[in-house]
Amino acid sequence: MARRRNLAASMGGWSARHRKTAVFAWLLFVVLSVAVSSMAGSKQLSDGDMTPGEAGRAQKIIEDAGVEDPASEMLLVTSAQANADDPAFRSAVQDIAAKVAATDVVENVRTPYDAGVQGAKSSDGHSVLVQFDFKGKNDDAVDHLDPVLDAVKAAKAAHPDLTVEQLGDASSEKWFDDTIGNDFKTAEWTAVPLALGILLIAFGAVVAALLPVALALTAFIAAGGLLALATRIVPTSDTTMSVMLLIGLAVGVDYCLFYIRREREERAKGRDPERALEIAAATSGRSVLISGVTVMVAMAGMMFTGLGQFQSMALGTILVVLTAMIGSVTVLPALLSMLGDKVDGGKIPGLARMRRPSADGGRFWGAILRTVLRRPLVWTVAAGGVLIALAIPAADMKLSMLPLDKELPKDVSIVQTYKHVNEKFPGGPAPAEVVVKAKDINAADVQGALDAFKKKAVADGVSTEKIEVRTYPGKTDVMSISVPFADTSKEVESLKKLRDSVIPETFGKVKGLDAPVTGETARTEDFNHQLGKTTPIAFGFVLLFAFLLMLTSFRSLTIALTAIVLNLLSVGAAYGVLTLVFQHGYGDFLVGTDAPGAITSWLPLFLFVVLFGLSMDYHVFVVSRIREAYDRGMNTNDAVAYGVRSTAGVVTSAAVIMVAVFGVFGTLSMQQMKQMGVGLAVAVLLDATIIRAILLPAVMGMLGERNWYLPKWLGWLPTMDHGAGSDDDAPEQPRREPVLAGRHAAPYEPEDVSTNQWIPRPPVG
Repeated sequence: MARRRNLAASMGGWSARHRKTAVFAWLLFVVLSVAVSSMAGSKQLSDGDMTPGEAGRAQKIIEDAGVEDPASEMLLVTSAQANADDPAFRSAVQDIAAKVAATDVVENVRTPYDAGVQGAKSSDGHSVLVQFDFKGKNDDAVDHLDPVLDAVKAAKAAHPDLTVEQLGDASSEKWFDDTIGNDFKTAEWTAVPLALGILLIAFGAVVAALLPVALALTAFIAAGGLLALATRIVPTSDTTMSVMLLIGLAVGVDYCLFYIRREREERAKGRDPERALEIAAATSGRSVLISGVTVMVAMAGMMFTGLGQFQSMALGTILVVLTAMIGSVTVLPALLSMLGDKVDGGKIPGLARMRRPSADGGRFWGAILRTVLRRPLVWTVAAGGVLIALAIPAADMKLSMLPLDKELPKDVSIVQTYKHVNEKFPGGPAPAEVVVKAKDINAADVQGALDAFKKKAVADGVSTEKIEVRTYPGKTDVMSISVPFADTSKEVESLKKLRDSVIPETFGKVKGLDAPVTGETARTEDFNHQLGKTTPIAFGFVLLFAFLLMLTSFRSLTIALTAIVLNLLSVGAAYGVLTLVFQHGYGDFLVGTDAPGAITSWLPLFLFVVLFGLSMDYHVFVVSRIREAYDRGMNTNDAVAYGVRSTAGVVTSAAVIMVAVFGVFGTLSMQQMKQMGVGLAVAVLLDATIIRAILLPAVMGMLGERNWYLPKWLGWLPTMDHGAGSDDDAPEQPRREPVLAGRHAAPYEPEDVSTNQWIPRPPVG
């Protein structure tokens, strides 16, 4: 009987026959991508691109006007004993200001003793603010920071009785660049050796372990070049490349791991290299294509948010997954064909013998599966109950864009200064910003509206009297107004009042004037509103297309529904664990943090699309092996046992790699990175243990032949090859009748699952 070849088998076969061409083409692709990236560069998202709603409109007005606020900085000067009006205190403050001004990299230095400066003395009289701006462009401020830091250090030495703390745009950016940048670099370069070390244990051979890492890294590099081109259409953000490495390393290594382990397994059965590679391409290669497409579809769900950061991350991850998937089914077969048995080169004594590939799965997995399949209903209830119990705390999940003092560790200097400034000068570090665009901001009606705005903002309890107006040289159509909130505990209510009453009743009376509000609180509120509005659409898109992909791939309504439910349980449990750790503080010390009391607002959607995609890796790989055995004649229970046992080792190895890589991100300083790393690691761990080892076989064992149910009206779906026709051990027999309306015929029965041998039996039903 003619052997069918699925797409993955065809691609793998061509690559194996033209291995030099395939490898050279891949290397050329990577080199060209790097060249394109270096020449084209990446177009970065602007503040306006990253900010939705009214706050984004305000940012766009500033950007379109070609102006920007200078990088501002402040010094909090405090005396435990002296009052701000004491001559000695005043003299010391003026000396500090003079030292900063003498650096010649700043301008507009002002103290509370200068004419026109208001609100720079604390209510208790023991603290003042020295404020100044950096000369030149905002982006260049960090480069000019060192002379100011030296001047402040000299001022502290000259006035040891005073406490001098610095906070502002440049000092904060420098801290983030130095600390967070180093965090990411450490995480990125820790993840690669971790993955390599785990692969060495999994394979017991250096060459086999190096292949997945090398392919994943080259896929990431190539995808970076493609992203540089794509940013002409969709600009990127700073975090996109880090997310690309995180996801690219995880899926790239997994895909290669699935492929290589199947090829080695077939070689261990005694097959020649060409035949082993053909079977690996037809089976694991096909699983890679299905899971890769599923991951990309899931990532595409973020496109529906309308948020620049999410769209950038979606584009980057789609490109890296696409590149890793193509590399796994093309260049990997070519490399395996070239290497042959040399893929086992560099065997590690002891490990190589212990990690010999086998379809049997070992006694451990055999014992678990026998127990689970003996009482599938009991284990379905038990495992499902555990996951539901873990998911329950998520019902109380609180979402928030975390403020600086919650986002970073409490002992960080800028966090301490931020808290001190907020205590002494409420509303100071994070005021609202009203951007006014009018035909002429100097016109009488605009100036009259500005005066009315200031009075009403204070009278309505929205702001303190420290309202500042900034105009821009040469620009008569734009100005910005800094509005410190009077009560920082009620910023959201104050923002709403500012937008709904203060502005409409003042600036709203001037024809043709636009006065949108931005600032930290406004950006957070608009971001959360946009996210809340679009999240259901993104969720629906991912669920629908994941269901359709699984239905088409496995030609089973039951399998498609089971995949969706199991993945939802996995994501729900991860949400619940995040809530317990980061909202309620249970076990937060294990990840080196204090619970901030909320989950960062963008994380649930991000985790959903990422986890839904990555969970399909395991599901597709395991169920494909089950379906492969079932299509060759095994009954459902035996096929489930065979499929889970034969994939147990590779799924465990893949899960350990993912958990390790994601766990590294849980060690970073920023709270949102900790939450992302912990959420991903927990979900993958649960998915590879409770779900794949217990719940999946229990559910499939409980459903029995109903697993393969396909309604008659869906009989038109294409029948896809799961590699069943590629096994030389399977005797030539008539194929199973199409599964319709729950009726099945099972022409073969396994004699010994571990040896993969079948004997004929009479058709049933």
